[in-house]
Amino acid sequence: MPAVFISAAHKSSGKTTLSIGLCAALRKAGTEVQPFKKGPDYIDPMWLSAASGRPCYNLDFYTMEHTEIRTLYARHGAAAELSLIEGNKGLYDGLDLQGANSNAALAGFLGVPVILVLDARGMTRGIAPLVLGYQAFDPSLKLSAVILNQVGGSRHESKLRAILEHYTDVAVIGAVHRNPALTIDERHLGLVPSNESGRIIQKIDTIANLVAAQVDLERLHGIAQTAAAVAAENTMPCSDAGAPVRIGVIRDSAFGFYYPDDLAAFEQAGARLVFIDALHDHRLPAIDGLFIGGGFPETHLDTLAANTALRALLKTRIEQGLPTYAECGGLMYLARSIQWHGNRTDMVGVIPGDIVMHDRPQGRGYVTLQPTTDHPWPGAGDNPAIHAHEFHYSSLENLPGHSRFAYRVTRGTGISQHRDGLILYNLLANYSHFRNLNNNRWVGQFLRFVRQHRSVADGTASRH
Repeated sequence: MPAVFISAAHKSSGKTTLSIGLCAALRKAGTEVQPFKKGPDYIDPMWLSAASGRPCYNLDFYTMEHTEIRTLYARHGAAAELSLIEGNKGLYDGLDLQGANSNAALAGFLGVPVILVLDARGMTRGIAPLVLGYQAFDPSLKLSAVILNQVGGSRHESKLRAILEHYTDVAVIGAVHRNPALTIDERHLGLVPSNESGRIIQKIDTIANLVAAQVDLERLHGIAQTAAAVAAENTMPCSDAGAPVRIGVIRDSAFGFYYPDDLAAFEQAGARLVFIDALHDHRLPAIDGLFIGGGFPETHLDTLAANTALRALLKTRIEQGLPTYAECGGLMYLARSIQWHGNRTDMVGVIPGDIVMHDRPQGRGYVTLQPTTDHPWPGAGDNPAIHAHEFHYSSLENLPGHSRFAYRVTRGTGISQHRDGLILYNLLANYSHFRNLNNNRWVGQFLRFVRQHRSVADGTASRH
């Protein structure tokens, strides 16, 4: 399984831009590239998917079992000619002293050679001990090459190449010069999502051309051939198929945070996904349940607020018992209002609380949840500790004191006072983001809940 792992010495080194450019450049050259992203993330995978033309899958030690990581990687990697894994943070950064969940650990676990992206700004001879240190820190790691980034010009590049050739045995397969055309706009959660940009294809094409001209793709192919063979172990969760149901999914430029394997799990379990645009659709299609993922409703406030017809329909249907699951941005949209930059904007209003945006994260990183006895989904209490993640700059305030919650938060923030999963009607709304894995088979649980309530509704209708 040819593959490369793109990592860096530290975050903000440009590895995401280079990973996007490499995926697109390889694709333009005729190579089928399967992208993966280390850790929990939605935005980078959107860009990698757009660049490669294939869904990007996340590999995460915290939420996934080792066998699940291996199986997901093997299953999708085998369907392409080359896999590219983009790391997160720095190569050796991790949660614990041993770096058990670091990029280096994942690369070693999967047997994938590492290409290190180095931000070369302000560096000449000092780049050599940096590379030597990364090699010596873990001699078992297959550090195969470096790509120099933010290079100041041809003279700077020549110096860096000569220094690395003299002091190290690590190949330099690219030197990408500083160029504003390689910049992707950022905001509080990272890069602006690709689903918001009308010029995404043009931007990716520009990055691809610059990367292809400055990185030796043939040498990258050769490095990829040294990756280990990995076999799938058939341990991915599979929700039992039941009666067909229609699940509405709000997906547009405001709400785009969905894991592709979770959406696939819905379909495998007998659900037909019906996509809804909260910005422009004024009617709700016929649906048995609703899923609203995360995103950036705060950057689309005026358009969301202006769609009064859909907001009113959502409020009515949820209050009438439509089974609904909302995460983060979806929770924000269902609240009474969103306050940002001193302005208050009305939202759906089914949640009797107000969203307040802050300048700093209110919840960030991995979370551990324990289901409470109030949890409405069948089988949700089977796993006493659910691993998930959160990243939000907002808080939900002014909730009634008698509010019920589906989870107790033992690690992380959640909604408030170590609680998450607000329960109202047949709605469950989290700040936490879930993945459908052995640790948390939430898709099957939610669909059982949907079918349970549809059966009750059908039975009620048949008696009249």
